[in-house]
Amino acid sequence: MKTIFAGLLAGAAAGALAQVLPQVTVTATRSEASPFDVPASVDVIDGERLRAAGRPEINLSEGLGPVPGIVARDRQNYAQDLQLSIRGFGARSSFGVRGVRLYVDGIPATMPDGQGQLSHFDLASAGRIEVLRGPFSVLYGNSSGGVLQVFTEPGSGRPTVTPSLAVGSEGLVRPGVRASGAAGALRYSLSANRFSTDGWREHSAAERNLGNARLDLDAGEGRDWTLVANTVKLRADDPLGLSRSQFESDPRGVDPAALSFNTRKTVRQDQLGAIHEHRLGGGQQLRLMVYAGQRDTAQFQSIPVGPQANALHPGGVIDLERRYAGTDLRWTAQSTLGSAPLEVVAGLSYDHLQEQRRGWQNFVGGVIGVQGALRRDEENRVSNLDPYLQAVWKFRPRWSLTAGVRHSSVSFESQDRYIAGVNRDDSGNLRYRATLPVAGLMYAWSPQLNVYGAWGRGFETPTFNELAYRPDGSAGMNFALQPSRSRNLELGVKGRTALAGDWRSQWTAALFQVGTRGEIVTRTNSGGRSSFQNAGTTRRRGVELAWSAATDAGWQVQLAQTWLDAQYREAFTSCSGVPCTPLVIPAGNRIPGTARSMLALEVAWQPARGWRGGAELRRSGAVPVNDANTDAAPSYTTLALHGGYGFNVRGWDLAATARIDNVFDRRYAGSVIVNEGNGRFFEPAPGRGGVLKVAGSYAF
Repeated sequence: MKTIFAGLLAGAAAGALAQVLPQVTVTATRSEASPFDVPASVDVIDGERLRAAGRPEINLSEGLGPVPGIVARDRQNYAQDLQLSIRGFGARSSFGVRGVRLYVDGIPATMPDGQGQLSHFDLASAGRIEVLRGPFSVLYGNSSGGVLQVFTEPGSGRPTVTPSLAVGSEGLVRPGVRASGAAGALRYSLSANRFSTDGWREHSAAERNLGNARLDLDAGEGRDWTLVANTVKLRADDPLGLSRSQFESDPRGVDPAALSFNTRKTVRQDQLGAIHEHRLGGGQQLRLMVYAGQRDTAQFQSIPVGPQANALHPGGVIDLERRYAGTDLRWTAQSTLGSAPLEVVAGLSYDHLQEQRRGWQNFVGGVIGVQGALRRDEENRVSNLDPYLQAVWKFRPRWSLTAGVRHSSVSFESQDRYIAGVNRDDSGNLRYRATLPVAGLMYAWSPQLNVYGAWGRGFETPTFNELAYRPDGSAGMNFALQPSRSRNLELGVKGRTALAGDWRSQWTAALFQVGTRGEIVTRTNSGGRSSFQNAGTTRRRGVELAWSAATDAGWQVQLAQTWLDAQYREAFTSCSGVPCTPLVIPAGNRIPGTARSMLALEVAWQPARGWRGGAELRRSGAVPVNDANTDAAPSYTTLALHGGYGFNVRGWDLAATARIDNVFDRRYAGSVIVNEGNGRFFEPAPGRGGVLKVAGSYAF
């Protein structure tokens, strides 16, 4: 790795030319700067690129391929979120997103316990996506293995309407419309779309209604307001995973349990947030963000009737009513220190979640797949109160120092309301604390080449789902579970180069290593419940390379390569079977859900008018499915092709595109369910499929 890094650095130093690429400002480290000038791995995906190439604008995974270090695996199961991980953090999650902090327009989509959701991310109105990897992620607190932020495109100019329609294989239909513009001091962006599919696999139909609105108001005298609102309503069948034999014999099928119990999920979420920025003069600014929302979820699982005879079993139907809110107050000051520019950011973040969790049996008499008797009823609360301080000091013409610290305090409380017989009162509370420092140093080797190093400490608390059950099977929450704590080191280089003709390119290379103590891992997984424990140490280390090039004529090339070595450094004991049979997980085993190598290559011809097209190549190494590394999803390579035509008719800018995914109809597992108790690890990816998309834009 050191040889690769040194070679890249030397080659870039010799060949770097004048800056030729347009500048993009990011806020990933809370200081507005070009990604080129930030001592961290930061990537920006433009919203128009997300919507190009005939992409149906449904899943975040559609546009994240050219970003190294991040993996977004499409489960083809809308009853579960994408499997999103950054540098191996979040790879073991079997539901939702954990280990990665999520934000929409600065408003958290990750709850205080570290569990996040992607279902309300609206790609149709996204202006950009920022992905932050490495040590500076810790400035966002708990479970910051990485940070992903989506920003809605603010309205501007004349009122504009942008309708679109995508139809495709397996009954895919996604109509949508966006309206944007400006009226005096008010700018607006309103988006609504509906998605439905019959599903590639049996019992995988889904439908989703999504709305997103952003209003920006210039109130004068240095005061700006931003109002963000979104809503999502989802209903999806759950095809579950497949065993190895099922996956090989019929990847489009389902386990019989999914059909007999009619496994399914419904979600309704509504959220509102406001951001006020006030420029005070003298280089100072105040920013206040407040938000509130609710998310109601009902899920029918395939847990057999037998295990539910245990008086302590919570049942096979989950009902969650969540109410959440929070605020972030931030002060920014531009000053000097020793005659050198200094920017200081200080803030206080507070987030709160109140959850009403109920569980019912998934049968009534001999009828299964229906809501039965109440088996669990509790009220849970989790909150965090995090002060933070950070600064950027450009102490020499070529040198800059970025440093910060965040003190994170996360409190959990559970009030048990289901007390009957041997099911005792299992109420309890606990608090986790950590001080998280980070520092990064950057050197401008030349105007076209920056070299940097960064170090930070992070921590990851258990989520309420991971605290839910004790390993010994007794009732009550697993308050013995502790946070994992990590040390994160990164060395990187960023370059910009002018090539032949009007080609412009930029590239990045990063070496990283993350050592973690007390990794949270599965202890038991049976009877529809999983319990967790703290293992010993783990290590994630790797190399990330990215290169992109473009011309004014419309050619675009993007390449991303990630090598990741994620392994357990100390042995630990897990359970196999029921009752628990001790199973030793040896040191050196790979962390499940991670691939050693990921490659993405995209080539596109995207002029403003006329014919357009391109190709996308994806390559993934094998992915182990459990801690014991007894099986793995095989490696795969896929190719997608797209082509279309853009034209103007009576003021309408129109584009029609056809897209074919998995051109060679490869059979592979798009994702895996890590440590699945029944051995149903594999979630098959679709075979060859097509999408036809028409989009237009008209300015009044």
